[in-house]
Amino acid sequence: MRKLSWNDAEYIAIALFEKFPNIDPLTVRFTDLHRWVVELTEFRDDPKASSEGKLEAIQMAWHEEWSDNQ
Repeated sequence: MRKLSWNDAEYIAIALFEKFPNIDPLTVRFTDLHRWVVELTEFRDDPKASSEGKLEAIQMAWHEEWSDNQ
């Protein structure tokens, strides 16, 4: 199992898509996104090390994954 950090937007996006396949990522608030990332089993980074830019990168990667599977 890969240990994820805030810099692993693509891998986090895949994990979020697998966990929430029916949710349009663009409807998710950053506060919820942050919580969901931190709650991922594979996530090992400091929860306080996130930033708006990192959350946006995760959201966009997740949206791409979600769009590809619609």
